[in-house]
Amino acid sequence: MDRDDLIHDWNHADSQDLPWSRPVELNDETLRDGLQSPSVTDPPIGDKIRLLHLMHGLGIATADVGLPGAGPRAVEDVTRLCQEIVDSKLDFRPNCAARTVLADVRPCVEISQKVGIPIEVCAFIGSSPIRIFAEGWTVDRMLQTSEEAVRFCVREGLPVMFVTEDTTRADPETLKALYGNAIGWGAGRICLSDTVGHATPEGTRALVRFVKEEIVAPSGESVKVDWHGHNDRGLGLANALAAIEAGVDQVHGTALGMGERVGNVQMDLLLVNLTLAGAHEADLSLLPEYCRIASEACQVPVPCTYPVVGSDAFRTATGVHAAAIIKAEAKGATWLADRIYSGVPASLVGRSQEIEISPMSGLSNVKYWLKSRGLDADDEDLCARIFNTAKASDHTLSTAEILAIVNSTRNAPAP
Repeated sequence: MDRDDLIHDWNHADSQDLPWSRPVELNDETLRDGLQSPSVTDPPIGDKIRLLHLMHGLGIATADVGLPGAGPRAVEDVTRLCQEIVDSKLDFRPNCAARTVLADVRPCVEISQKVGIPIEVCAFIGSSPIRIFAEGWTVDRMLQTSEEAVRFCVREGLPVMFVTEDTTRADPETLKALYGNAIGWGAGRICLSDTVGHATPEGTRALVRFVKEEIVAPSGESVKVDWHGHNDRGLGLANALAAIEAGVDQVHGTALGMGERVGNVQMDLLLVNLTLAGAHEADLSLLPEYCRIASEACQVPVPCTYPVVGSDAFRTATGVHAAAIIKAEAKGATWLADRIYSGVPASLVGRSQEIEISPMSGLSNVKYWLKSRGLDADDEDLCARIFNTAKASDHTLSTAEILAIVNSTRNAPAP
């Protein structure tokens, strides 16, 4: 049977192409926004360099390598990461976050001049009425400080991404004033930020369309539009896909979704979904390593149920599920076995399906487990002992528990 006949794909019921299945660039915020989580550890520079190379290998176009205005250590790490890009000849664009004040943007310029490559300055300022009220700002004052910072960077030859914080709760006129002037000052990219995870996919699409149609198009400039989202309502990934559908040029994310409060868009899951949609081409076998390094270096545990890279992502101990995988393998169909109980093929990220033994298992789980490890799956007494132990247990048996039964059976005296 043809593979296309084995899966009826309702995702394509209305259209052959998903609405967000178009190539976009990706900006990795792990080393800046990801490190703003109150629970993470700021990794040593060696781990940051390793992550930088993995980002490059995963087809990510650019990364925020830090906020040098935060202090000497930040300046040192940003400088070292930019130097690594130069030394390793990576086709990779660094950027740095900075408030729209000279004290923050000046270190970006100095680092760029020192290492000899352009660093895009992501100059940010709050934009929502609630933020403006709390800060006691006026729009005129905001425009004054922003103009000074943006024009300074442009004069020094650096590209500028003008970022409004809390864009998803900002009023249209304020956004027109901030973005419209920023484009006039020379910003080549503007970023819409869902800073507190307020947006829904519908709101995301409406905002992106407004900015493109009412601000960017009338400017007559070739300005790129970015989306930077947070996950407070659990809608981070859905909003990112909606932003792509609405026409943004670049989407931001972090490894494992690390970041402020409950975090950002998960870069790893964004990569998987874009790849499955045919909108991204890269070797995703690097993805587990990318997530592992980020997890260990930042001391952020990966839940066992985390999609794709969690320990249980391709692991089953349920008899019915395991039997289906085993039957698929028996047909000599690796492709089939990798999809029969998996919406994401394990092979896409260099992993494989795993069958374990638990109280929910059947005898086929036991035989498969033994056979896959070169043990005697035809020993009926051994299989029965493992099976009965599992049925009496309250958990999935560990490798050590199963091997203990194997060894005790081997050492049992002959009847």
